[in-house]
Amino acid sequence: MIALAVLLSVQMADAQTKTPEAAKKAVESAKVAAANPKKAAKVATWTKLATSYMDAYNAPAGNAWLGANKQELQIIMGNQKPTSVENVVLSGEQLVKEVYADKEFYFSPAGQLVMINVTAPVYEDALGLALEAYKKAGEVDVKNSKTKDIKAGIENIARKYVDEGMNWYTLGDLAKASQLFEKAALASATEPLATVDTTALYNAGFTAWAVKDYARAQKFFEQCLAANYYYEGGEVFAKLGDVYTNLGDAKKGAETLEKGFVMFPQSQSILIGLINYYITSGENTDRLFVLIDEAKKNEPNNASLYYVEGNIYKELKNIEKAVESYYKCAEINPEYEFGYIGAGILYYDLAIELQEKASNEFDDKKYNALVEEFEQALKNALDPFEKAYAISKDNELKVNIAEYLKNIYYRFSSNGPEYEAGYKKYDEVVKTRQAN
Repeated sequence: MIALAVLLSVQMADAQTKTPEAAKKAVESAKVAAANPKKAAKVATWTKLATSYMDAYNAPAGNAWLGANKQELQIIMGNQKPTSVENVVLSGEQLVKEVYADKEFYFSPAGQLVMINVTAPVYEDALGLALEAYKKAGEVDVKNSKTKDIKAGIENIARKYVDEGMNWYTLGDLAKASQLFEKAALASATEPLATVDTTALYNAGFTAWAVKDYARAQKFFEQCLAANYYYEGGEVFAKLGDVYTNLGDAKKGAETLEKGFVMFPQSQSILIGLINYYITSGENTDRLFVLIDEAKKNEPNNASLYYVEGNIYKELKNIEKAVESYYKCAEINPEYEFGYIGAGILYYDLAIELQEKASNEFDDKKYNALVEEFEQALKNALDPFEKAYAISKDNELKVNIAEYLKNIYYRFSSNGPEYEAGYKKYDEVVKTRQAN
């Protein structure tokens, strides 16, 4: 779920949830009232119809709520028993699925309810029907006496659509999730609420992009930019640039990425998109350095810009220039550890690449030469990683750096006491973190 913009919400049981039969009866009664011309002129008639549809929407789930454990659910569900129980994996997580006549419950390994999927709703799209009723209530409420209540009702519908979208995202039907996120955005835009739900728009775009429905994704990402919503350091620019490229307009894709780069020069997604464009298009990659130089002029003391420059050189396979840029970070800001980390990872990745080549080499002379290069690359990683470890004040980051150092020193632990001591030092750091 990390890929989606997640709205933090707590779902609790609705008080005194009606049975599906009672909920349907209440809706039919409210529909009769709404069909009466005299009653249809009253706001209460339409809010009653809206809440009746919402009761019908909630009815199959009963009083179950996310976070409840099985013992709590047994108490409130009485004699309801699942027709089947099975272990499933959703979004990489092991869950227990209980199937009922009208719903599915998904439990975490700890026995907590983490998702409810209604399979037999009382009404198809009860949320949409409730929304139409609230819209009508807003039209009838000429004195705006119930605007607050109507807005609250529409907000609740929008949240329910988001929850549904999250469910289908987790279940793996991203196309359906996209439709539901769109409905959430449309609900929020409905009068009298009339707000732009940029999170729902981004999620609708992301899920459409993920299933390669690029025309649909374009619509939502463009709406995000129009609302000045960029998500996670410019991710909207990165996704929209990719969308334009896949729709056959690589030039517009590059222009979008460049706009994003000006605002978010540290975005790795935007940077990779630009690098891929300039490499595949055959255009001069010097344009990338023009962009980074412009960013440096605006922020000459921003060490992270040199880190970005190092990443560009790394992607272009210019190791010497990449390391030079990474080390420049420390000159700009002696407390900025990421330049050293970038250099260390560059050498470490290079070593892994050389090791892979050596493993596939059958000529002894070439094999030995590759092993020598591999070992030198690993040794080259020691200095930047050591410097990064020394200046970093982030304990979690220090442990991650220690993982690299531990692995390198272990490789050379038989070459001398200094390597053995290095291995023991960083192995202890890693073990301490694991123990905690």
